[in-house]
Amino acid sequence: MAGMVRNLQRIVEVKLMKLILGIGVAVLVALGAGWAWGASGRSDITRALQIAELRDGLLEGRAAVLDARLEIYSVNFGEASRHLEAARSTLRAADARLKGLGLQDDSKRLEVAFTRIDEAQRMAGQLNQDANALAADAAKAINDVLGSTAQR
Repeated sequence: MAGMVRNLQRIVEVKLMKLILGIGVAVLVALGAGWAWGASGRSDITRALQIAELRDGLLEGRAAVLDARLEIYSVNFGEASRHLEAARSTLRAADARLKGLGLQDDSKRLEVAFTRIDEAQRMAGQLNQDANALAADAAKAINDVLGSTAQR
């Protein structure tokens, strides 16, 4: 009789172990499936976030260029130069994002804006009102890049 009880205990222990092992495997499968499901859309969301941050930088740079134009119009060349410098640094970060996203054509178009900003800042240093037209060209170049990123 004692042998039969031990046999039944072993059968119960084996069944209990199989049940616990089955539950453990089910939990692991559920965790793996949840991770895969969660990670599946992450790359799309990450790219959308990067493009949104890029657009934010471009908009901030354009705003600084437009502020510089207002200062040039008001014959405040020192403040205009500071705005152009702020635009340049903001647009450098946006250019790095463009290159990080593989948008080389847009990066090349942004170089036109950098050239115009440099020329406008040089002319503002000479107290020349023609800096306004160069800043307008820079703003247009930034708008062109903004337009192409809006389509992505």
